[in-house]
This record gives sequence, C-alpha cells and structure tokens, in this order.
Amino acid sequence: MKYPELEKTIKQHLIRGMIIPAHPLAINPDRSLNERRQRALTRYYIASGAGGLAVGVHTTQFEIRDKDVNLLEPVLRLAAEEMDAVNDRLLLKIAGICGETDQAVREAELAVQYGYHMGLLSMGGLQHFTEADLLERAKKVALNIPVFGFYLQPAVGGRVLSYSFWKEFIQIPGVYAIKVAPFNRYQTQDVIRAVAESERNEDIALYTGNDDNILVDLLTTFRFNIDGRIVEKRFAGGLLGHWAIWTSKVSQLFEELRNIPHDNIPAEYLTLAAEITDANAAVFDVANNFKGCIAGIHEVLRRQGLLEGIWCLDSCETLSPGQKEEIDRIYRNYPHMQDDDFVRKHLDEFLG
Repeated sequence: MKYPELEKTIKQHLIRGMIIPAHPLAINPDRSLNERRQRALTRYYIASGAGGLAVGVHTTQFEIRDKDVNLLEPVLRLAAEEMDAVNDRLLLKIAGICGETDQAVREAELAVQYGYHMGLLSMGGLQHFTEADLLERAKKVALNIPVFGFYLQPAVGGRVLSYSFWKEFIQIPGVYAIKVAPFNRYQTQDVIRAVAESERNEDIALYTGNDDNILVDLLTTFRFNIDGRIVEKRFAGGLLGHWAIWTSKVSQLFEELRNIPHDNIPAEYLTLAAEITDANAAVFDVANNFKGCIAGIHEVLRRQGLLEGIWCLDSCETLSPGQKEEIDRIYRNYPHMQDDDFVRKHLDEFLG
C-alpha cells in the first residue's frame, strides 16, 4: 500500500509548531451559509498569525454534513480559496473527516480535491467500532490524505482509547500528527508516551486540544525513561476551538512561548494558564457539560462584529442560562486576552 507523503516543507512547518484555530461556521438567521462572513472569519485568522486552519471540524458544526444542510463542500472550498490567496507564508490546510469508513474516505477525497494537506480524523460517533475497526478505518483514510489523528473528549461525542490503540495508530505511515483532546491528564499521557516510545517519535507532531489545560500543555516537557534512554516530547502547538476567538493575542503569546527557556518558566505563565482555563470554561459552557460551547464562540465573535448572530445549524443549540453573564465576567476580568481593538481596526478589510 502506498500512503501519500506529507510534503517536506509542510512537515517542517507542522513539526516546528503553530497555532491552528478550529474554524466556526457563519450562517444567516434562516441557517443558510453567510459566505461574506465565512470568508471574513478565515481572513481574520490569517491576519492574526495562524499557521493553519482546521475546517469542517466540531467547531464548524458536524451538521454541515447532513443531507438537508450540505455545507461541507462550500465550507472547505471557501477556506481553501482564502488560504490559497496568501503568498507571503505557508498555511497548513486541515480538513475535518468524520463518519464510518466509506464516508471518511469520501471526505478525504473531497479534501484532496480542494488542496488540503491533512485530514483531522475524528474517532467520535463510532461507539460500535472496535479499536481494531478504527485502526483499519484510519489506514484507509491515510491512503488518500496524510492523517492528523484526533483524540476527542467523550463529552462531545468522543470515546476513551487505550494506550495500545495509540501505539498501533502511530505505526500507520500516513499518520503525521495527533490532536490530543481527551480533557484528561491520564489519557493525554497515554498518547504522549505511545509516541515517545515509538521509532516514529520524530515524525509525529503533537498538538494540544485540551482546552482545560492549553498553556500548561504547551509549557511542559514530557520525559520518559525508555529502556534506560531518556526521551523527551513536547507539544508543537495547538489545534483548538478556543483559538477561534482572540486569535491575534494567541499568536503573540505563542511566539513568546517559543523564547521561554524550558528549564526556567516564569511563574506568571502559570497564573495566565489558570486565567485561560477560566475563560474557556465560560465560553465553552463547562457548567452545562459544553452544551453552549459553539454558541459561546459565536457570542464572542458577534461582540467583535465578525458574526451577525450566534445561530447554529441546530436551532436548539444556543447559550445556556447564565452563560452570557459568565462571558461578561471574563470580558471584565481578562482584557489582556482580548483582541477587540485588532478586529475593530481591520473589520472592514475582513468583510471585504
């Protein structure tokens, strides 16, 4: 079997590390696509310094695949057009891939059609699959597009996967990265140790998706004693729904982190880490088991003028009781995280 290889410059970009926002969906009150604001979001992320974008993922709303919605293709196309128009730097195009094996392969083929470099392969919604089934599915997808694995937390449709699963998963030659987002320290450690123990350690980039622990993940050196040999592994960057908001400030912080000595991390970053987790709890509606997480992202983007409203494809999906007040609180408490001035300055440009 011949797996498509990730282009050398793309692989270097991936391993060096970057911020990758998970791209939201801009729709009108009637749930039709708002192309102008969809493009505006992409332009905002590019201008903010994102190294790539993940499109067609949970933050974009899985319902875009429903037959009566049918927005996967236009969403992938619009983002690709905006990223391809950028000539001054490399942008990693990542397409979300979901569903059972046949659907996942079709989505991989569609992503390749629009020039996406990798597929973010969700393991969610497949509770009837065994781990062996998931591995076979991953191999078939990897025959079509380089794979970015995705450990999705159970609260939003994911499942717990074993250390043994990840040991086998990273042996697939077409796998080049994993988004680690179980929101669980033990399960996060399983993935990192599996990669560290593998002969493919240097070829696999780890990206945090743990919204409850973003900054600590990025600051931590994970160290393992493997048969008397010390192996270290770090997260190269993050692929996060939380980074769909206040993205220019995230980019600035990420560049700061590159210059921090790993053995001398200032305590102020641990304080900031706790503040980021607090902000994420409000936006992602942790108090209500993440029911308002997408609406919370939309609410911040609405306040900035990037979106007109917080509408989701599922009309029942909206802010939870008390969530708006929680977002008000983090706006008051953490002005240093916000990039409203940046958006205000460039909004007309983003909206075209």
